Amino acid sequence: MDKRELERVQTYLRKQFQNAEVRVVARPRKDDSAEVYIGEEFVGVLFRDDEDGDLSYNFSMAILETDLD
Repeated sequence: MDKRELERVQTYLRKQFQNAEVRVVARPRKDDSAEVYIGEEFVGVLFRDDEDGDLSYNFSMAILETDLD
């Protein structure tokens, strides 16, 4: 994922979550995914899927039971 692509997805996520602190950051040595943060807290991974010529992005966020307390 190049810088422009990261910025576009970041803008989308900021609008969807209504939170200007969402950041999409490139992963070292990985070009098909990025890390998502809210402020300084890591919240998930964003995967780029361009199979079959249709480009989409999949956001994966794990929620630990201990986080629910």
